Amino acid sequence: MGSARSGVAQALPPELLDRIRSLVMAYPAVAATVVVALLATAVGLYVLHRFERPMGTRFLENLKELDEVAVLLHPNPDPDAMATGIGVASLAKQVGTDATVQYAGQVRHQENRAFQTVLDLDIEQIDHVSDVAAEHVVLVDHNRPRGFAGSDSVLPFAVVDHHPGDGTGEAFTDVRTDYGAASSIVAEYFENVGAKPVPSAKHASEVDAPYTVPSTVATGLLYGILTDTKRLTSGCSAADFEAAGFLYPGVDEDQLDRVANPAVSREVLELKARAIAGRDVRGPFAVSDVGRVSNVDAIPQAADELVQLEGVTAVVVLGERNGVVHLSGRSRDDRVHMGRTLDSAIADVQDGSAGGHARMGGGQLSLHDGAIRTEFGESISREDLSDRLFESMSGEV
Repeated sequence: MGSARSGVAQALPPELLDRIRSLVMAYPAVAATVVVALLATAVGLYVLHRFERPMGTRFLENLKELDEVAVLLHPNPDPDAMATGIGVASLAKQVGTDATVQYAGQVRHQENRAFQTVLDLDIEQIDHVSDVAAEHVVLVDHNRPRGFAGSDSVLPFAVVDHHPGDGTGEAFTDVRTDYGAASSIVAEYFENVGAKPVPSAKHASEVDAPYTVPSTVATGLLYGILTDTKRLTSGCSAADFEAAGFLYPGVDEDQLDRVANPAVSREVLELKARAIAGRDVRGPFAVSDVGRVSNVDAIPQAADELVQLEGVTAVVVLGERNGVVHLSGRSRDDRVHMGRTLDSAIADVQDGSAGGHARMGGGQLSLHDGAIRTEFGESISREDLSDRLFESMSGEV
């Protein structure tokens, strides 16, 4: 520091230095005020610079501080959740942080299973908080821990999500409800830190970049974006298109095709047919109770099918498995926010929960002695539940 000050002094004209010394000696209080103001300005500029940095840069710096991290997906993860998880794990490993991707529940639905199998994902199933692989946890594609025993005791280190909610991370929170997919956020992180997607035919060492997006990760993230935005046709933003364009050079088209076109089981096709044949249509809205099912993942697929019917703008399909009624809703009607619709319809039901986005939502409620009951113990028939769903879609609840 002494030599630096000496160098500055030597660079100033002698007469100017004499005037500065005279001013400081004559007005020491003013000089002190100027020094404090300069320091405050410097600190302010530093803080402004720190928080103006891209979120991906800040996220990576937080990951660098950890020896290991557990990346938690939401229960019964879909492609967006799985892709976001492996994307975060890849970023962590590239800065020397061990990462384990974990989830509660099951990987269901033929598309989700194909995603896991084709991309050969290394993800672990957990049932209890003691199974969580590390003290520090990153939640992806959801913002509150759930789905396993003791989940409410988990204090996330970081949260990366695009769903509404007030869950936060102790060190880092990035919840962007205007994005169609969490995969778009993580793709943006890679772009923020100067990463380059690696084509399947290349090795990461052949790419001239500080970080890379491995082909499997690029393929997964692109598919995560496609599934959560209905192939970039619904609920997406400009950021989702930009993320897809960034990832494309690293996508393995063969893997993408195999994930996107898995075989459909006979059971799923039969349940779709049952939902269509048994639908109750009132005006532009439809509700279909498909009764007992052995594969609950067929319920949202039936909802996807039913909402395409001419004249129908919003639908809810419900089915029962092991004493739990599962609901899945779809809307292409600007008057019907499906997440709020389902939440309103079962708000007073015992052990009921629901939510989601404007275009799609889901929920479930537990049966008590075979019946749906309100918090006051009153029984609700399945017909009553259907009426509630219609009323909620109509805005009457």
